[in-house]
Amino acid sequence: MSAVTMEEVASLQREFDWVLNVEVDTVLSQLKAAVTECAGKFPISVGDTNNERPPQSDKFVLTNSDQLKVIVTLTGDCISAADINLKLPRPHTKDAYHNTTVREDLPWMLQQVQDSANHLLMSMDALQTLPPDHKFASAAEVSHFLSTVMGSIQRARQALVVPKKRTLEDLVNSKNVKSLVPPLPREVAVSFYLQSWKLIFAVYHMVTDKGVSRFDRYQAECVVPWVNDVLLLLTVSLQTAQQLRDKLDIFQQYKQEIRLSRE
Repeated sequence: MSAVTMEEVASLQREFDWVLNVEVDTVLSQLKAAVTECAGKFPISVGDTNNERPPQSDKFVLTNSDQLKVIVTLTGDCISAADINLKLPRPHTKDAYHNTTVREDLPWMLQQVQDSANHLLMSMDALQTLPPDHKFASAAEVSHFLSTVMGSIQRARQALVVPKKRTLEDLVNSKNVKSLVPPLPREVAVSFYLQSWKLIFAVYHMVTDKGVSRFDRYQAECVVPWVNDVLLLLTVSLQTAQQLRDKLDIFQQYKQEIRLSRE
């Protein structure tokens, strides 16, 4: 690194002291506001947030040409009702028609919603347990705290964006399948899951063509507005924290020249 003049060192020190004394508090307040607003977008309670609010219900239609038509009611973190109509092509014979519903007394759980809310709550708890007058002692302490909070926010986002991979055996044996009345035949496996801001209904149909078995996959989807809002606020939260971390990383380059802790 090129030599830094005494004047530049003094200027860097003043800027770092301002970041540690003023900007850190400002950014953490913005971060706390963003994650709290994000929690308010969830259709379920996140800690004490949304406790008083009745469960939010939305109805959606998912279609895929003439093969799949699904009308679902999404309530909180589950599909509380669904009317599912399938028309599945079969080689060298007539199409297979299947109609089923999701029982209201045994809803289809979307575990991703609860997982995301749990991770978000961890980030909220970390921010809210900081005493109002807390002063971080060093850049390293701030960076460590931001890493903890950002890890929870990233996991909250990941839960909604990247659904867990399931084998066909997992799908057929899932406890959610018990929600379907009448039950579907063993050669048909279905799944509801969130991927980014979309609710996706997937069908896997085992067919035999000239003695060879295969699974044909069909999919229908719809946009879920509250998930879109949640993902936007999670992204804003991550960017807010990352900008402060980047600034602290720049000061770390001058750790030989300036003091990176409180006097």
